[in-house]
Amino acid sequence: MITVVGSINMDLVVRTSRFPKQGETALGDLYTTVPGGKGANQAVAAARLGSEVHMIGAVGTDAFGDELLAGLKAESIQANSVKRVEGTSGIANILLSEGDNRIIVVPGANQQLTAVEMEAFESQLANSQMVIMQLEIPIPVIQRTLEICHQHGVPTILNPAPATGFTDEFLSYATYLTPNETEAEEMFGQDWEAALEQYPNRLIVTIGQKGARYFDGSRHVTIEGFATEAVDTTGAGDTFNGALGVALAEGMPFEEAVRFANSAASLSVEKFGAQGGMPKREEVLARLGGRGL
Repeated sequence: MITVVGSINMDLVVRTSRFPKQGETALGDLYTTVPGGKGANQAVAAARLGSEVHMIGAVGTDAFGDELLAGLKAESIQANSVKRVEGTSGIANILLSEGDNRIIVVPGANQQLTAVEMEAFESQLANSQMVIMQLEIPIPVIQRTLEICHQHGVPTILNPAPATGFTDEFLSYATYLTPNETEAEEMFGQDWEAALEQYPNRLIVTIGQKGARYFDGSRHVTIEGFATEAVDTTGAGDTFNGALGVALAEGMPFEEAVRFANSAASLSVEKFGAQGGMPKREEVLARLGGRGL
């Protein structure tokens, strides 16, 4: 069982042939709303790969909140621990162009999750095989969740996105840290590769289509990515984290777990939408050539 503590947003997606320059108006060719939020995305990724997933988070009392809860339940994610709060749900304004994206997040209800409330979820967290978190919810919530999991010996994945909320104290509690290159540089400076050696088999830096890097205690390891034609990169990192959580919770060896996550992430960019492209387990194993649990 995997528990995800994190953000739940509605993605407001606009696609255009090119990003507008400052002060410029550009025409788009598509607008749609799709469920998102790093927390919900990672929960969906893990659920599609076969895990029992529980979600802890918050949505508003608006129509988006109704849709977001329905979306989680449609993915067989247990959403009893998602609270409804007065006001609007979180939204992410996503601009797509040529397979790349630019995103603005308005937290909404996500900001109303509190550290005190995590006490009520202690049993849920303690009975999890893996707990996954990101930084789109209040930092005190993350801190308290990490403390509870550490107390009960439950492994955790902290995806430090956005990295602006990261604190060094998290390094003492999180079992695994999964920044991308930009986030790693914000956390550790330009020489983030040296930080890999400080946290062997704990710090995994994703490097886009090139794959992921970590230090295994004796050598730097690069798990190469998979060649793919990107349609929409939104949610690729979330797919990586959800898949990594599944693999590690099931006891997959570390290197294989990272490779499994790479495979899932590469598949996710081939379709539109953060959650729309998230693969099923058989697709991930097929891309790996049948290897895996």
